[in-house]
Amino acid sequence: MSFGVQVAEDEVNEIASYFVETNQWGKVAKGDIDIVRGEKGAGKSAIYSLLMTKVGSFFDSGILLVAAENPRGATVFKDLVADPPTTENEFIALWKLYALAIIAQQLREYDVRGAKVETVYSALEGAKFLEREFSLRGLLRTVHEYTRRIVAAEQIEGGLTFDPATQMPTGITGKIVLKEPSADLRAKGFASIDSLFSTLNEALEEANLKVWVLLDRLDVAFVENHELEANALRALIRAYADIRNLGQVSLKIFLREDIWKRITEQGLREASHLIRYVILDWPQPALLNLIMRRLLKNDALVKEFQIDVGAVLQDATAQEALFYRFFPKQVEQGPQKAPTFKWLITRCADGTGKTAPREVIHLLNCIRDEEIRRLENGGAATHGDQLFDRSVFKIALPTVSGARLNQYLYAEYPSERRFISKLEGQKAEQTPESLSALWSLSRDKAIAEAKKLVELGMFEERGTRDEPTYWVPFLYRDALNLVQGKADADED
Repeated sequence: MSFGVQVAEDEVNEIASYFVETNQWGKVAKGDIDIVRGEKGAGKSAIYSLLMTKVGSFFDSGILLVAAENPRGATVFKDLVADPPTTENEFIALWKLYALAIIAQQLREYDVRGAKVETVYSALEGAKFLEREFSLRGLLRTVHEYTRRIVAAEQIEGGLTFDPATQMPTGITGKIVLKEPSADLRAKGFASIDSLFSTLNEALEEANLKVWVLLDRLDVAFVENHELEANALRALIRAYADIRNLGQVSLKIFLREDIWKRITEQGLREASHLIRYVILDWPQPALLNLIMRRLLKNDALVKEFQIDVGAVLQDATAQEALFYRFFPKQVEQGPQKAPTFKWLITRCADGTGKTAPREVIHLLNCIRDEEIRRLENGGAATHGDQLFDRSVFKIALPTVSGARLNQYLYAEYPSERRFISKLEGQKAEQTPESLSALWSLSRDKAIAEAKKLVELGMFEERGTRDEPTYWVPFLYRDALNLVQGKADADED
């Protein structure tokens, strides 16, 4: 039995069979959405992966899907971390040229021809972007080097300088330039990046074809340097803003919500004009549907209990009934205790109160593993049709808690580790005074630091504006060995 893999990139071949096709997915598939935002584990990569499994059907309907990143393994953008563009204009030009080149590469593979598209091919070939040995990482390196040269060349006295022998711009191997060239230079075959996009757009219109460039895994690309990440993604949004008016070309950007907040907190004028976006959310009915889809992917279970999968998935009441057929009614028994489904959801929620599918799937797989271990150790079979004994639920939590703490907070926000780690063994609810003592900071500085952790979902802010408290969600409690209750400032 399995509930699948919690990371969408690791189960590309299976994702279509139990993907929850929400209204949000429908908008993305119709092309109404360009920017997909969501918390870590909310399903952005699942949407991306599903799109990539449907490349053929999209092409048949006149849409070419182009991946701008490797689906797994080392990120294409790794080299930019060591040697990043030095200006925003250089970064914007890099994004545009990279998108233009990977579109052209795909169009050639699909044998799209015509005078206008041949103009684009010729310009890119002259800059050595369409080489026979093609790889995304190699292309990005070439584009990066070329972009750096044209930006530097056009900063010299406000224009290009030419080699008198070759009549080519000094230091540039192709005829693609940053600014719109003069009539004389256009006659010699020079073209700006934006004019090549316009020509490409006209060529696609003639071919009755649209192109979507998919940009996922951006949280992985620049994880080691948040300042570079902010610069790169602000430039990407500005490149998107320049391209979005082209009717046949769209950038489809999959971006984590915390990263979006980070790149906009310093100001981003274009943000107010971005209306083609969706923020992924998972209300409880959608999470129950997700659990049931993954549960009912187990053929042996469906056959043994003679379950009509289609009927169950179309009926919310039937889903809840089937859930409690296989799961205990409560994990912690008592009239005031939550039913099992709510217990699962709240244990996987962060400080924002949101529960991501990734943690739910991880917890369910850990519960399965603990149930197997319990039976292997001689534990009694569960009653009736129940698959899991209530005792294994709490035992499964620390693995999920530790993964979330180490693979998200500590891995991506190492500067916060010294504050978070000092909470180990402390009370689950802290006050400004207790944090001040724990972190050796003034009360105001402790509150400022606590607010950072609130933004990261490590804390939930409670209390009043003047007397706030900071409550650690269940998701992080086991990893930090926290104790139930409220801390006092004088506690050691």
